[in-house]
Order: sequence, then C-alpha cells, then structure tokens
Amino acid sequence: MAFAALKEELTCSICLNVYTDPVLLRCGHNFCRVCIDHALDSQEASGGYSCPDCRGGFMERSALQSNRKLCNIVEYLHSTQPAPAEAEIICSNCIESAVPAVISCLHCEVLLCDHHLRVHSKSPEHVLMEPCSAVRIRRCPSHQKALVYYCCDEKSCICVSCLLNGKHMDHQVIDINEAFKKKMETLRSIKAKGAEMVEEVEQKIQTLQAHKKRTLAKSASLIKLNNITFKEIRRQLDVLSKRVQNEIARREEQKSLSISDLIQQLDIMKDDLSRRMRHMEKLCNSTDPLTLLQDGEIDGKYFLDTGHIDLYQQVVTMTNDEDDLDENVISKMTRMGLSGIMGDAGVTKYCPVDEATEIFLDVNTAANNICVSGDLKTASCSDVNRNRPETPERFDDSKVMNTRSFTSGEHYWDMDTSTSGGWRVGVAYASMERRGNISFIGKNSKSLGLRRLGDRYFLRLNDNEIHILHKAKCGKIRIHLDYDAGRVSFYEMSDPMVILYTHNTTFTQPLHAVFSVFENGWVRIRN
Repeated sequence: MAFAALKEELTCSICLNVYTDPVLLRCGHNFCRVCIDHALDSQEASGGYSCPDCRGGFMERSALQSNRKLCNIVEYLHSTQPAPAEAEIICSNCIESAVPAVISCLHCEVLLCDHHLRVHSKSPEHVLMEPCSAVRIRRCPSHQKALVYYCCDEKSCICVSCLLNGKHMDHQVIDINEAFKKKMETLRSIKAKGAEMVEEVEQKIQTLQAHKKRTLAKSASLIKLNNITFKEIRRQLDVLSKRVQNEIARREEQKSLSISDLIQQLDIMKDDLSRRMRHMEKLCNSTDPLTLLQDGEIDGKYFLDTGHIDLYQQVVTMTNDEDDLDENVISKMTRMGLSGIMGDAGVTKYCPVDEATEIFLDVNTAANNICVSGDLKTASCSDVNRNRPETPERFDDSKVMNTRSFTSGEHYWDMDTSTSGGWRVGVAYASMERRGNISFIGKNSKSLGLRRLGDRYFLRLNDNEIHILHKAKCGKIRIHLDYDAGRVSFYEMSDPMVILYTHNTTFTQPLHAVFSVFENGWVRIRN
C-alpha cells in the first residue's frame, strides 16, 4: 500500500506514468520534460502559458529546470521495484494484490476489475471502455473532461466542451468508438496491403536471387570462354612467332649464303689481281725495252675485265639490297599474321555452347523452287516446280525456315555452302512476310542474313547491305544465337575461326533459322 501511494506521488499528471526526466515549473508542480514541452507548445498560440495541474498562468515560457532529487527517487524506484508485464493492466482499486482490469472509466479515470465493476456507478457520465493503462490521458487537457468525440477535420480526440464551446463547433465530429472502428478498418486495409507488399517483396527477392544465380553462372561461363579464347590466341601467337622467326632465319641463311659466295668470288678476284700486280711490278722493274714491249698490250683496263665488273655490280647490289631482312618486311608479315588471328572484323570468338543445335528444314515453309533433301538437312535451288500446297506460311520464292523456334538460351548451327551460285543464311521472326520483295532475308525489320559473293561476304539488315572486309577462305559458316543477350553472330569456320559480324538487339518474338538459295546455290546443315 505504501508503494502504491509513493507511485501515485511520482506519476506525471499528463502521461500518467512514472516521471521520465522530471522538471519543475515555477508553481511547484512536476512533469516529464517531454510531456510539459508538448503541453506548452499547444498553448503557445494563445499568447500565454498555464500549469496543466493548477492552471497558474505565466506570460513568458521560462527554461525548464530538472528536479534532480525527484530524478534520483524515480531511479531508485525503478531499481527496487520490477515493472509489471507490458501487456498487463491492473485494477486501480486492488491495492493488496495485482488483479487484471476488465474495463476503464473515463470519468473516474480508473481501471476496474470484475469485482469493482459491479459496485461502480452506472450513470451516463461514467463512460466505460476497454481497459487502457494510460486511462487518464483520455481526458481533454483544456477542459479535463473525457475524450468521447473525434474531430475528422483536426484529426484529434475532443471532449463535449470542445464540441460545444471550442473551435470544433463547425467541424465534422463523430463518436470516438465510430472513429475507432473506421480507423481499425483503415489499419486492416493498410495491413492487408502491407502483407501483399511483403509477399511481393519476397517474390522480388527470390527473382533477384535467381537472377544473381544466373549472373554468377553466366560470369563463370564468360570466364571459361575468356580463358579458352585467350588460350587459343596465345597458341596461335606462338605459332605466328615461330613462323616469323623461321622466316627471319630462312632469309638470314639465304642472305648469308649469297654473301659467302660473293666473298669467295672476291677472294679469287683478289688472288688474280695480286698475280697481275706481281707481273706489273716485274715489268716496271725491267730495263730491257724489247722484253717490255713484247709482253703484250697493257692499258687502264688491265685490272678490270668483264668478270670483275660483273662481280663488282653484284657486290653493289648485295650491299644496297636490304629487302630480305628489312624491318618493314618482317613487320608487315607479323601484322598480316595477327590480322589472320584476330580476324578483320574483330577478335576470334568461340561459342560457349558445348554442342550444336539440331536443325531440320520445314518443308511447310519451303518455296516451290527449292528442293529439300530427305533428311531435311539440305536446301538447293531447283528448276522444277514442286507444286506444294499454297499455305500462309509458305514462301513464294527461294526460301525455307527450320522447324524449331528459339525463345531463350544459346544455340549455334554449322552449314556447308556452295562456293558458286547464290545463298543467304540468317535468322528471322516467324511473323516475317512470305510474299514479294519484302520477304527477302534482310529486306525487312524481321530478319537478317549473310551471303557470299565471290570471295567477299555481305550482311543485309533493314534493307541495308553491309560489306564485310574479310576475304572468304572456306565455305563453312556458323551462326551463333544468344537469345537472352539479344545477340546473333556469323562466323567463317576457317583455321583460325573468324567472326564476320555480330548484331545486337532485343528479340521480341520467337526466332527461326532461315535459308535462301538461288542461281544453282545450295546450303547443307552439318550434323
């Protein structure tokens, strides 16, 4: 009982809880610092201030001073008395023992158990509601009356005096229980939406986790592809380096042999000249006119006969000719070798897909001037009209699609093509036109295709012909499709494999392989 009385003295009259950081007004009443700050803030517009307990007024808002002794008492109380469970609401009249409350009276500002409820007043002013631990906070701070109405305009709880005499007279006011029901309905609706959002966020998380997993797998695949690509490039660079070194050694040996041969010939020439010099010296030392005159005609060309002149010319040519070991010649050879490795259109790329996709020609799309082989692998130009039934999916001239459509993933297929005659290979949407010039591969926005003319390649896209610089080396072509990445690439399967062209876009429809043969051309899909 003594504890209950002490707790009553240490209770803030605004929040009805034990003081938190108690402060003292000039009138001597104590309040929680936060509670009195809010109360004084609400009074600021009136031009004056008053104590919520004694209504003592003061014009200026003085600084709030902490009540240190009261703070110490509160701290001691908290340290010696365990707080009741958060959800437990105790009857105010049960002093000897803690009995749970079942109702609260706003008029009396008390919490009542079943026993005290039976003896409580039943008059109308005693408003009974669900038990609430902060029952006194339900009183109007201005009129000290029960908050039984809710102002929809101000979004605040008010008492009868606020409604009759205050600023809420012209506002939309409803019963507090009705407002409670509407608020609960709103909260339930918001809660339901929140639950939906949580579920949606969980789905997004799962989607992102799956995307992350695909990204990690794709990253590992790209790293593998990168290692394979550069390993192959390093191998080819080693081969090129050895080839250039061998060529340098060959040219050096050839040059050295030529120089050695000239040196040998010059040695012979030197011996001959030395012999002639000795003979000339003997003649110069002669005193017998008859002997000197009978020795033969000696003139300025005695030392330079026709053989000597030719040998001199070879020496001059040899010393001036640096083409065999010219740095520019070797550098050009190296650049040409690198160009072969990297390809005229970019670095050689190897498809990360382990196996080729099985492709079969769809006879239902084949034009009547195309012959399709029995294994559905070869399309060739035909002068005989096949008289196939006319259907919406059949091309009217020179083209055929494959049976399978692609909507995801990576695929590639290899083809052998004719070196003479006409052909074009590529990809197309199933909605591609089947009649007239606009149905030609690459003449529309729904297809693109590669063709070979002589030793050059051309790619047609959106009715534009793109000239590919690479010079054709073989008749084997690969098409690599990465549907998810929006990329289709064309390769020549020469040694080394060369990428001819890559087109990047966003695919919006299922894709098919498409083939066109004309002027005695043919295409065969490799197994």
